Amino acid sequence: APRLAAVFGSSRAHSAFAHPPSAFTVRARAMSMFGSFGNLFGASGPSLCADIGEPYAKSFGGWTHHRGTIKEDGSACSVFKFVGNAQSDRRSIETARNGAKRLKLTRHPNVVHLRESLEVEKGDEITIYVVTEAVQPLEEHLRSVPSGTHQRDEYFALGIRQVATAVSFLANDCKLVHGGVCMAAVFVTERLDWKLGHLDLLSDLQNVGRGTMGDARICHSGYVIPDQYKPEEYRRGDWASVPEGPPWAIDAWGLGCLIQEVYRGEPLGRTDQLREIDHVPQVLLKDYQRLLGSQPAKRYNPKKLVENSSLFANKLVETIAFLDTLTLKDSIEKEQFFRHLPRVLETLAKAPVERKILPQIAEALEFGSAPALAVAPMLHAARDLPDADFAKKVTPSLVKLFASSDKALRVALLEHLPLYVRHLSDKIVDETLYERVATGFTDEDAFLRELTLKSTLSLAPKMSQRAHQSLLKHLSKLQIDEEPAIRANTTILLGNIAGYLSEATAKRVLLNAFTRALRDAFPPARTAGLMALGATTSYYEPNEIAGRVLPAVTPLVGDVEKDVRDRAFATAETFLDLMKKHSKRLEQGPEAAAAALAADKELARQKERAAARAGGAAAGTKDGAPGAGNVLSWAVNAAARRIGRGSMDIA
Repeated sequence: APRLAAVFGSSRAHSAFAHPPSAFTVRARAMSMFGSFGNLFGASGPSLCADIGEPYAKSFGGWTHHRGTIKEDGSACSVFKFVGNAQSDRRSIETARNGAKRLKLTRHPNVVHLRESLEVEKGDEITIYVVTEAVQPLEEHLRSVPSGTHQRDEYFALGIRQVATAVSFLANDCKLVHGGVCMAAVFVTERLDWKLGHLDLLSDLQNVGRGTMGDARICHSGYVIPDQYKPEEYRRGDWASVPEGPPWAIDAWGLGCLIQEVYRGEPLGRTDQLREIDHVPQVLLKDYQRLLGSQPAKRYNPKKLVENSSLFANKLVETIAFLDTLTLKDSIEKEQFFRHLPRVLETLAKAPVERKILPQIAEALEFGSAPALAVAPMLHAARDLPDADFAKKVTPSLVKLFASSDKALRVALLEHLPLYVRHLSDKIVDETLYERVATGFTDEDAFLRELTLKSTLSLAPKMSQRAHQSLLKHLSKLQIDEEPAIRANTTILLGNIAGYLSEATAKRVLLNAFTRALRDAFPPARTAGLMALGATTSYYEPNEIAGRVLPAVTPLVGDVEKDVRDRAFATAETFLDLMKKHSKRLEQGPEAAAAALAADKELARQKERAAARAGGAAAGTKDGAPGAGNVLSWAVNAAARRIGRGSMDIA
């Protein structure tokens, strides 16, 4: 039976970092002893957490890079696989183990993130698996990047900065030498982050000085790196001189090689190609030449490249760098940044906006480091996403944000609801979102209650009858709210959602609610009741019109308010015309009249539903604009736009 060995618990594994980092945490997450024993003695043998898929075209240092899928949740990952013979490939196996161990120990945003590692021994054959976040080789990724554009150069600058940051971390903070920095060692994530990988040769700087007498893997297996990626001291194996120079000397050269490869669009074939500077941007040329200096002591520190290079003075890099350090910014800086961000996003390439900046903003809002003002740029970044991508990248954040107690955040989400409601599935709205939105109906702040009321119109088409029953309970309370504007707009909302209610519910609720509004002391509330009655004529039987509607409407033709009187006359005439038409049909017999009435009602309801669908989103706009078609306009709008101010103006 195959024997499973914990790569990092093995007696053959090397020691951890001799110099702990100062900037980011480098920590060992040792494989559980009991987990190893469980796999070792389990009936099914060793088990990897991922299913292995198709390999990428190129390999590096004996590793094959496969696409993979995490078994537990079906998410994408990468699986690196190394196979060697315990007798003939001993040196290569030790180097591969070093790479897996170092990847496990190193935790940095710009280093490939390891999820699991596994070593399987079967006879003389040793297989090492390393499961990481889903990454794509940089060389393959660059083929899909449009060439010759300003936006491409901004994106390249961002990627080079990320790799330089990783190299700086290893050299300056950890005193480690990577030994293989080049295009083949860089990978790109779904978020378009460039990350450094292939840590097989990663060695402690002081151990390098001992050469082949020590355990620095760069001294034993440096041959796996082609000569064009090596400075002179590396090529000739002058290991004793390496610790005498700066810790970044070898990898600064590799970083220069990477820059050449990125801008020429293909791997280096010869060392003399480094002299070809036509591809290198003029703004980067001086730094590029410093990285490739012939004297190790004078090679440019990657940390200074990150901090000082003019290449990184562009909107894409600056935007992402600000978001990366958002927790360190004060409220004034954040407000200014997010207020101008939508205009900045217009100038940036679509891919990094949707795949990098959008998730950053969403996460910042979720964790509370971004102000409510960030909702607008988040939705701006997501505006062109297909529904499936929106559901994956944005909807989960929106659902979480609606659970927040931050009123300013709730206001921003409600005001912008028409911009994203079309992306939300009926299931999400009905089972999750509506319940969280509905908490605003009982909020102590009148402005938030009113905004919740208006926003519900955008959700109504996606709500089930169960949710509508819940909504009606809230509306029955809002119709007697202490704020007169809320009472008026509750009536308008009822008129607008009538087409989404079941016929039985509509008959039970509408007439009672609208005739109650006609008795309200607030004139716009009475007007709203008249408007709602006139917009829902298909729900009332002739006997109800004669016995309840007209007796409730006609007293208002003498109302003290001219607007109410005018609306009352118009509404009364509408219902009188209906009664006249019905009276003539009765001359042909009750059955003929009933059939004609049913046909008229069905036609009227089709028009009402079409108008509601066409105008539902528009009627919920943040400035209270009326909807399209025959959707009723809001009777009253709030004059104030801030939480805590409840004064109202008649529209």
